[in-house]
Amino acid sequence: MIRNVWAVARREVRGYFDQATAYVLVVAFLGLTLFLAYRSMYGMGVASLRPIFDLLPMLFAVFVPAATMRTLAEERRSRTLEWLLAQPVSELEVVVGKLLGDWLFVLIALAGTVPTALAVLLVSDADAGIMVAQYLGAALLALQFVALGLWASSFTRNQITAFIVAAIAAFTLFLIGLPVVQIGVPPVVAGGLAKLSVLSHFQNVARGVVDLRDVLYFVSTTALFVVLALGAVMRERLSHSRAEWRRMRLGAAVFALLVLVVNLLGSYVRGRIDLTSGNLYTLEDGTRDLLGELDDMVEVTLYASANLPAEMQLSLRDVRDVLADMEGSANGNLRVTEVNPDEDDALVSQAEALGIYPVEFNVLTEDQFSIQRGYYGLVIRYAERTEVTPVINRTDDLEFRLTSAIYDMTTTDRVGLGYATGFGAQPIGDVPGLMESLGQRYDIRAVDLNGDSVPPIAFQDIEVLVIRGPKEPLSPAAAERVREFVDAGGAAFLMLESVALDQESPTAFPVSSGLESFLASRGVALSSSMVADLASSERVNAGSQGIFQVVVPYPLWPIANPAGDHAITSGLNALTMGWAAALEVSDSANVTPLWRTSEAAALRDTSLPILPNQDWNVPEEELGVRILAAAVTPAEGDTRGRMVVVGDATFAEGQFVQYNPNNLAFVANSIDWLAQDEALIRIRSKDRRPPNLVFSSDLTRNVIKWGNLVGVPLLFVLLGLARVTGRRRRAEARRREVVQ
Repeated sequence: MIRNVWAVARREVRGYFDQATAYVLVVAFLGLTLFLAYRSMYGMGVASLRPIFDLLPMLFAVFVPAATMRTLAEERRSRTLEWLLAQPVSELEVVVGKLLGDWLFVLIALAGTVPTALAVLLVSDADAGIMVAQYLGAALLALQFVALGLWASSFTRNQITAFIVAAIAAFTLFLIGLPVVQIGVPPVVAGGLAKLSVLSHFQNVARGVVDLRDVLYFVSTTALFVVLALGAVMRERLSHSRAEWRRMRLGAAVFALLVLVVNLLGSYVRGRIDLTSGNLYTLEDGTRDLLGELDDMVEVTLYASANLPAEMQLSLRDVRDVLADMEGSANGNLRVTEVNPDEDDALVSQAEALGIYPVEFNVLTEDQFSIQRGYYGLVIRYAERTEVTPVINRTDDLEFRLTSAIYDMTTTDRVGLGYATGFGAQPIGDVPGLMESLGQRYDIRAVDLNGDSVPPIAFQDIEVLVIRGPKEPLSPAAAERVREFVDAGGAAFLMLESVALDQESPTAFPVSSGLESFLASRGVALSSSMVADLASSERVNAGSQGIFQVVVPYPLWPIANPAGDHAITSGLNALTMGWAAALEVSDSANVTPLWRTSEAAALRDTSLPILPNQDWNVPEEELGVRILAAAVTPAEGDTRGRMVVVGDATFAEGQFVQYNPNNLAFVANSIDWLAQDEALIRIRSKDRRPPNLVFSSDLTRNVIKWGNLVGVPLLFVLLGLARVTGRRRRAEARRREVVQ
């Protein structure tokens, strides 16, 4: 059977590439896909293939039906199907062989995007595992749509009819998963449609997780369309009055019902492979260790309504998976319960007494919008303590929030965390979200460094000292107290500014922290100049031209990359800084760089303008990698404490933290590392955002873009010309031989 199937598939693939139409389809598909993808990738500056794969369901809904419309319809029209079935092959072998051949053709077309993937991997730290999952998901999607197209082509002689039917069916499978369609049907129906849509299943695989439920969906629906196509092929060879025909129809109906039930109830099937390089969707060892060491019962209750909108269903599946994984790692000391408050008024009262109130969302019913209410919250109980999440807004940090809450509830020890006041220093409470991130694990208090006479910092009460952005130099007495504290074994987190901005004019002026001599004794010095990164920086609004806003790169807001493998930066891929100073390291043995610029960074004097719309040209010999943050670890036997030094404090301000959550994670990770409490660092640092797309030069940027956008389709054009014209020459030569 395998030999016959492969023979049919090989004939099918050869038939594609002997026709000019196939090359036109491939070039059109690649041209549109790559154009839209590069427009998004370069515009957003992210090293991710999501722009390609987000478009793929819509593009495949047109491209695949166009490719498969001739598969069986043309065989029927030209009456070669009877000849094919007269060969020593069965109907099943013909259908499966054509499915395989069509699928190979679509995969060859999709392979035209692989050079883009390789280029992104070459110039960035993009996750190769996510790309593998994305291509696997694309292959499954292609298989499903090919089977659909094969079915549409199996019952007609007209290729246009086959195309229209397949395209409508493909778009239907895509559209029923969109919120704009979901709001037009009752919530129960919407939930079922979401499970039958390609959208949610494909999006899940495309993020880097191969879930058994998604594989089951694509394989089962493919099998269904193959069965329907097989029935259409066999119907002409079977009498409709015979029992075989009735059994075939009944079997197809039962199989269709089975596929429907399997996919509607598939949410109860568990099992997945996390292909992401950082195991972003797998519990960290720190989580497993913490849960495994629980000595008493922790109860987690998920309050979730059955009628949650479709856009929340994938989030709900994430929550259920994380909770199930955590329950399995707790040796019986974590009990997870799911409750639907809509089933009982007593449960409604229970949920609202805990602070969990229904979420409101719009549903279109009877040509008008109505408000539906649904519960989606979480409660953790341990002994007499309760932690409540009224609404689960996001799931990318769910593991950290659950683990840290359990850690806080089951641990009584508190670390003393002090923040310096005076000299214009900013309190850490101003960092958005930091208090929630630190939870109740730290006893936070102010440390007053004002005045000429500063009392010693109480080492027995304070283990970590934070000094954030002093605008005036610390007095000699205050600087000496900081030195004494660190020399006695205390840890310090120093976010220091070397420049300050003039609020009345767009200029900067240098400032001093008063800690320069102390830092020099530990092998670190702060430059008095700003860092300008010409290759890796944020983009800002530089004003307007007519009705358009002009967005340009702003090198004084560098995007920093991890400088090496360190617990603090583990899992973080970028940090956004503003008007930062470079660090000069003189003790490479004990000072570890944490964040660095690209190779195109320069030091810029504070007397120069800081406006974004200016000429940033710098001589090439002045460009190089600059260190922006470093960790100072005492040598073995040295009793002095740890330090983290950052040449910037602006990165912890509201607009920077809200734009880049890595900034907040870095601050929290630094404090945990200084307190030598590293259990939660890797959990918190799980960063699902793609890294930045940084090019060493404009030449590299343009070569990658145009080499793929023009070069790859051109290769298919040349291949088509060579093969199609060669086929004609060979046919003409054979004709002349016959005539002679």
